[in-house]
Amino acid sequence: MAARIKKDDTVVVLAGKDKGRTGKVLMVMPKEERVVVEGVNLVKRHTSPSMKHPQGGVIAKEAPLHISNVAVRDPKTGKPTRIGFKVVGEGAQRRKVRVAKGSGVQIDV
Repeated sequence: MAARIKKDDTVVVLAGKDKGRTGKVLMVMPKEERVVVEGVNLVKRHTSPSMKHPQGGVIAKEAPLHISNVAVRDPKTGKPTRIGFKVVGEGAQRRKVRVAKGSGVQIDV
């Protein structure tokens, strides 16, 4: 099945403590049906000193959200929208692209 939400998409959170916030998708985990969104669903983790964090201590990081709790932001209206698919092009140039259901704007360029 084609991916409706991909890395680097701008999404709106539909449910949970961060409802209404927008952010860029950093990672998609299709098997777990989860996405990690930049600056959303932050949790605090107590970490030991390491090469990456020499000081250690409490660090805030993004936790995954269920994919059903986010929707792609419509490029035209800025509101959350569902995603549909459309085939564009002719012959060998044919390809399947994602389209915003609300405004009909093509998401994949």
